[in-house]
Amino acid sequence: MKHGFIRVAAAVPHIRLADCSYNAEKIINCIEQAEQKEVKLLVFPELCVTGYTCGDLFLQDILLLRAMEQIKRIAAVTKGKEIVAVIGFPYERQGRLYNTAAVIHGGEILGLVPKQNIPNHGEFYESRYFAQGPQKAIKVDFLGEEVYFGSRMLFECSDIPDFILGVEICEDLWVPMSPGNIHCLEGATIIANLSASNEIVGKAEYRRELVKSQSSRLICGYVYADAGEGESTTDLVFSGHSLIAENGIILSEAERFKNEMIINEIDLGIIQSDRRRMNTYHTQDSTDYVRVKYSISKNFKLKEYELVRRIDPSPFVLNDNNELNERCRDIFTIQVMGLKARLNHVGAKCSIIGVSGGLDSTLAILVVHRAFELLGLDKKDILAVTMPCFGTSERTYNNALSIAKSLGATVMEIPIKDAVIRHFKDIGHNADVHDITYENAQARERTQVLMDLANKYNGLMIGPGDMSELVLGWTTYSGDHMSMYGVNSSVPKTLIHSIVKWYAQSTDNEEISAILRDVLDTPISPELLPPAEGKDYQRTEDYIGPYELHDFFMYYVLRYGFSPKKVYRLAKAAFLQKYKEEELLKWLQVFYRRFFAQQYKRSCLPDGPKVGSVSISPRGDLRMPSDAKVKLWLDELNGISL
Repeated sequence: MKHGFIRVAAAVPHIRLADCSYNAEKIINCIEQAEQKEVKLLVFPELCVTGYTCGDLFLQDILLLRAMEQIKRIAAVTKGKEIVAVIGFPYERQGRLYNTAAVIHGGEILGLVPKQNIPNHGEFYESRYFAQGPQKAIKVDFLGEEVYFGSRMLFECSDIPDFILGVEICEDLWVPMSPGNIHCLEGATIIANLSASNEIVGKAEYRRELVKSQSSRLICGYVYADAGEGESTTDLVFSGHSLIAENGIILSEAERFKNEMIINEIDLGIIQSDRRRMNTYHTQDSTDYVRVKYSISKNFKLKEYELVRRIDPSPFVLNDNNELNERCRDIFTIQVMGLKARLNHVGAKCSIIGVSGGLDSTLAILVVHRAFELLGLDKKDILAVTMPCFGTSERTYNNALSIAKSLGATVMEIPIKDAVIRHFKDIGHNADVHDITYENAQARERTQVLMDLANKYNGLMIGPGDMSELVLGWTTYSGDHMSMYGVNSSVPKTLIHSIVKWYAQSTDNEEISAILRDVLDTPISPELLPPAEGKDYQRTEDYIGPYELHDFFMYYVLRYGFSPKKVYRLAKAAFLQKYKEEELLKWLQVFYRRFFAQQYKRSCLPDGPKVGSVSISPRGDLRMPSDAKVKLWLDELNGISL
C-alpha cells in the first residue's frame, strides 16, 4: 500500500436463491480469503445476500428480515479485519423496498447506498419491487444500529491517502449521468459497482468497454462485481463477468461462467496525477454529501507488499501484436502528416537527411519517403547524406547506402574526416585525445554540412533524434541536437524499434525489409570513436545504461510525476528477473542526473510532431527551468537500502 497502491477484489460467490444464511456463509468465506490476501476493498454482486432473481419473493417479509439479519452477521465477522466489503441486499424502510449496497468494515455498517436508476425495460422489472433511493443521506435505524442511508455518500479511509470510495449499483453505470460521475467530482478515487448483468450475445464486449470508458472519463479505479451461477436461469443466464479497471485500462477480468474472485491493485497515484494535470476536471465539495471517515485499525501501517498487478517493462510498447501494429501505423502516420504539412507550408521541394544506418535515421528517412509520396514529389529530391568518419562501421555504412537507394533517394557521400582533423588543428586539439571534444566536433561538422546543403538546395533539413536521447541529453548541442524539423522528437527509442519492425513486416518490398531487419539487429552506437584493437564498436548503452530502463523511468517520471522511490519500486517489479537491485538504482540515478543537467538542450528544440501522452516539447508539455537542482530526487534515492 506504500506508494499509492490499494489492493481490491471483486468476488462472485455461488449462491442459493432466497437462502440468506447459506449465501452469507459464502460471502464470509470470500471475505476471509480476501483478508488473507491483504485485499482492502472487496465488492460483491447486486442483491447477492438473497439473489437478484428472487422475483415476487422480494415481497415476502421473512426474506427481507433474514437478509438484514445476515448483513449484521457479516458485519460482525469483519471486526478486527482491515477489509472493506460492499454487499448487495434488499432493504425495507417505511413500506418501501430499496436495492441497496451495505458498506461494511471493522464489525460495523459504515453506510447503506441505494440504487438510483431502477430499470423496467427489456428483461428487467425492478420497479415492480424497488423504489429509487434517496440521494441525500439520512440517518436510519438498521436493526438497532444508526447508519447513514443515501446515494450521496463517500467512504474515506484515514490510513490510506486518496482511498475514497463511492458506490453505484448496476443500471447506475448504464445511464447518461451516473451517480459515479458525481462521486468522482466530489473526490471519489474508486467506484464500486454491484451488478447483476445477464449474458446475451455481444453484451460482454459492451460491458467491458463501458467499464473501461467510465474509468477513463472519471479518471478513477472501477471495481465491477457481476452476478453469476446460482441465479435463476428461468429466462436469463448470468456469467459472473467481473472487471477491475483503472483510468481506461482493464487490470483484471473474470472468466465468464465461472464464479471466481479477481484481485489486483489500483494505483491511486496514477489517478491523482492525471486529475491534477487536467484543469477541466472540475472537482467540487457539495454540502449535501456525507463523508463517512473510518480507520483501518489502531496499529495499521502502510506496507510494501509484492504486487499482484503486472508492471509492464515496456510501457510505450503494447503487448498485443495487433494493437502494437495499429499503434505503430498511427504514430508513423502522425509523423508523416506533420512533415507533409511543414514541407507544404515552407514550399520545400527537397529534404536533406543524414543517414547513418542506425534506427533513428532509418525511421526518419522512411517518414520523409512517405511524405514525398503524399505530396507527389520526386523521391530523387530526398538528399540522403552519409558522412563517414573515425568510428563509422562497414555495416552501418552499407545499410545507410542501401536503404537510401532502395527508397529512390539521391545519395551523397561526404567524408568528414579531413574536415574534422583540420578543425582540430584550428582549435589546437590533439586528435589522439578521444574526449568529448573529439566526439562532438564530428556531430557538429555533420550538422553544418546538412544545414548548408539545405540552404544550397532550398530544402528542409530533417532531424532524426529521438525522445529518449533528448531526455537524457545524449545529443550534441548545436550538433545532432538541431534540425529544421524533428520527426522523431516525441518517439522513445524502444518504440522506434517497434515502428521500424512494423514497417519491415508490412512492406511489400523484400529488399527494404531485409535491410530494415539488419538495422534492427545492429547495436545502438554513435560511432564517434574508432574501435580499439580487438574490441567492438562504441555502444551507447555501455555509457548511459539500457534504453529499456530509461524509457521505463521516463514514462513514470514524465507521465505521472512519481517519486524516485515509487519509480524504483515499479522498476523492481518490472525488471528484477533481468537486473539486480543495485543496477536499477544506479541507472535510475544516472537518469535523474542527466535529465536535470540537460534541460538547456530541450529548452531550444526544433519543432516536431507530438505522437503520445509523453512529450518534451518546451512549447507544450515540458516547461522546466534549465537550472533546476536534482538534489531532492537523488536524496530520496540515496535513502534506499539494498
